[in-house]
Amino acid sequence: MKLRAVLLALLILPGAAFAWWNDAFSERKPIAIDTGPAGLELAAPVAESNILLRLHGGNFPAFLSSREGGADLRLVAGDDATPLDFAIERFDPVAQIALIWVKVPGLNPAPNEDKFYLYYGNPEALAANTASPFSAESAGVFHFDDPSGAVVDSSGRGTALQSGQVFPNPASLIGIGATLPGTEPLVFADAGQMTMSAEQGMSLAMWVRFSEAPAAEAVVFERPGTAQGLRVSVAGGTLEARYGDAAVTSTAPVNAGVWHHVGISLGPQGLVLYLDGQNVGSAAVTPELNANPLYVGGGANGGALATMDIDELRVLTTAKPDDWFRIAHAVQGERNDAIITYGAGETAEGGGHGAEGGHGGAGHFATIWYSVFGPGGPMVERVVITICGLMMVIAIGVIFFKTISLARARSATTRFEKAYAKLAIGATDPDQSFGAIAGRNKRFGASPLFRVYQVAVEQVAARQGSPAVGAAAIGLDGKTIKTIQAKMDSTMVRQSQSLNSAMVLLTIAISGGPFIGLLGTVVGVMTTFGAIAATGDINITAIAPGMAAALLATVAGLGVAIPALFGYNYLGAQVKALSADMSVFADELTARITEEFGA
Repeated sequence: MKLRAVLLALLILPGAAFAWWNDAFSERKPIAIDTGPAGLELAAPVAESNILLRLHGGNFPAFLSSREGGADLRLVAGDDATPLDFAIERFDPVAQIALIWVKVPGLNPAPNEDKFYLYYGNPEALAANTASPFSAESAGVFHFDDPSGAVVDSSGRGTALQSGQVFPNPASLIGIGATLPGTEPLVFADAGQMTMSAEQGMSLAMWVRFSEAPAAEAVVFERPGTAQGLRVSVAGGTLEARYGDAAVTSTAPVNAGVWHHVGISLGPQGLVLYLDGQNVGSAAVTPELNANPLYVGGGANGGALATMDIDELRVLTTAKPDDWFRIAHAVQGERNDAIITYGAGETAEGGGHGAEGGHGGAGHFATIWYSVFGPGGPMVERVVITICGLMMVIAIGVIFFKTISLARARSATTRFEKAYAKLAIGATDPDQSFGAIAGRNKRFGASPLFRVYQVAVEQVAARQGSPAVGAAAIGLDGKTIKTIQAKMDSTMVRQSQSLNSAMVLLTIAISGGPFIGLLGTVVGVMTTFGAIAATGDINITAIAPGMAAALLATVAGLGVAIPALFGYNYLGAQVKALSADMSVFADELTARITEEFGA
């Protein structure tokens, strides 16, 4: 009985392990969150978290095949049955960048990795109508992702900017961010959802970067109160949080030119200051009800205005624990790639996608090839490699047909030279006279020497009557012989042009192929680093596919130039040899005409 149960389990488990949430979506990608020591370092379960997915060409190969705006993307929990709420901050198929916020219902400590799925590949899908991935206690979520500089609340609570202005920063930490010019603070309107209760408190977090550490106190954010106000400021690289008379100062420095995650938690447990996800100090305070506006980059009660870059401002109406700030810093910042891993793509039929899996052992080159010509591959590299491929086909065709043509010319020339050598000067026998073999086009027609000989025979015949009459004919003076020589020279030029025809295509391949390939490489490298700048994702997985695809363009250019170079040198030597033979023969022919027919 036990054996039957085991066998039944073995039969059922493979199917259960490869359940498929919705057959309308042809592909999916498993995504894992490392909660262990190398990842989030969770000591206890976390009920709910916002995770940032940074998609790029290295971990998501289907940009160009996805629907506009990523409308066919869906996030599904690890049970492969529960859809997850998510919001797309950015989906750019040309730059191959996507930023997606997803609400993960729970995270568990190591050794378990929490996993969920990204589904895609439904050409009929409409944009997902999910609830906001940001919790109900989020009073404001500001990505600063509008290219026009508009400040929009993405939490769904409608918190509005009352006054102030930002300038878009296209290369911020998370996509587009904002720069505060230091002329006025951002003031967020007094709204019911922003009200801080004494029992629940509030939390605030955002990313900041100073081009220079302020020497004097500069206000990062402030919320004035009736009796006690909240202020976070920086001076000389030192961060300070103050609530009423209580103050917390960070011993860790705020360095210029570096993104820092700054946060506070204010509630019954006291005032806690966070820097880069770490609790850097706390003070016992008694919060009070506060419904006043929030100031960012300046304050209502004096203090210098801050000139700084900002990104991802979160305002919450509860006091968040340490884990919330540590997770926010980890998943939003540079450690994102160490925490979130993207598995190989899978298809509804149950097989792996193949791109990340090495194509069943086909080798690294096949993987690189797939990264370019697979779904969502980079368009510039595709075009460049296609152009180089066409150039290579043309170059190989020129080499092949030119080799055959020159071989025929060389063979016909050899036969002609043997036949011409049997013609005797002043011979009266028609079979050995000067023009005896002029009509043998079928046998000698491919020889450029024969064409020169034919012209000479025609010119002598036109001026003398019949070349077969030999010495008995009227002699040709020097002027006439020079005219005949000019006709022979013009024939030699045309024959040289014929011998060199299509050789220019090889020179274009030699000189143009590497430059076209280099163009694809440069554009590919620019796109790769642009994606890194836009997403903030600097891991090797993000860089390698784009760089490999870019370098494949250079390989394609060299693949055109190298065979074209060898072919051009070989064929050029053959053309030069025939041209030299033709020039020597023309001189000898002129001398013979002078000797045999000269006056």
